[in-house]
Amino acid sequence: MPSDARILIVDDHEDTLYALESALAPLGYRLDRATSGDEALKQVLRGRVGLLLLDVRMPAVSGLDVVRYMRRVEQTQHIPVILLTGFGPDHDLTTAAFALGVADLLMKPIDPWALRTKVRYLFDTHQRHLALEHEVRALRALVKDHGGHGDHRDHTEADEPPRRPALPHPDTRVPLQRAQGAHNSKLEQDRT
Repeated sequence: MPSDARILIVDDHEDTLYALESALAPLGYRLDRATSGDEALKQVLRGRVGLLLLDVRMPAVSGLDVVRYMRRVEQTQHIPVILLTGFGPDHDLTTAAFALGVADLLMKPIDPWALRTKVRYLFDTHQRHLALEHEVRALRALVKDHGGHGDHRDHTEADEPPRRPALPHPDTRVPLQRAQGAHNSKLEQDRT
């Protein structure tokens, strides 16, 4: 994920977009807006979206439709989504939303402090996750470039000959060793 990742706010009502932008402005993140599900998908597929605030009910392509599509595309399936609804609690909507893996479902009007807290946590966590994935890919490429067959040793280990696995004792009649402290009663008698 590039460092220019943005939060995409999607709603078909201009006043809601303005209110959400105002609530998130103190965080200092880059904000983009979309007024339809189609427009949201286009922006998400461009690869610059780090979190999506998405209205559930919009004409043509609903918020749930956007999430369904995102979850089928590898590059967008892990982008955190917060769904927004102004129609009150709805068990079916809640079930469908969380089955699609949304991070949260918020009711309008939205408490700005709670929204900022959730957005900051989700956005920052997702960015750290992407940075770690990038670092892992870079390390794997580095290991591959250095002939990485899984045989990477320190300089001290390189000077030692490779260790061989222990061979079984040639005399198969040697009994297995007992746990320390366990004594054979016959041996005890012989010692006395």
